[in-house]
Amino acid sequence: MEFGEFLAELRKERGLLQKEVANYLKVTVATISNYEKGVHSPDLNTLIKLADFFDVSTDYMLQRTNYKASISTLNKPLAADLTAGDLLNLTLDLDKQNMDALLDYYELLSLRNSMNRNK
Repeated sequence: MEFGEFLAELRKERGLLQKEVANYLKVTVATISNYEKGVHSPDLNTLIKLADFFDVSTDYMLQRTNYKASISTLNKPLAADLTAGDLLNLTLDLDKQNMDALLDYYELLSLRNSMNRNK
């Protein structure tokens, strides 16, 4: 899908008008329309602002990933010196045996969490 089509779809998913996006970016509605039609593409700074506006990553905006989390989510502190992004990086560095163990543990935690919700 082209960037413009993706942008229009994302905007409509959120129930937003082109005018609302334009106001946030301090551009005209015609500029947003041109982005969505593929006439023009946003520059890097505008792309970052769009990602912030929709609370997604720039990689998601560029359709390089299906992972929607914004940079603020990845930088969210989970512990004193550990962010969600740090945890993701540490997880990706695990060997197969430890990855399998982590996935098993995740299933156990998910089951426990769902049981707690049903109480």
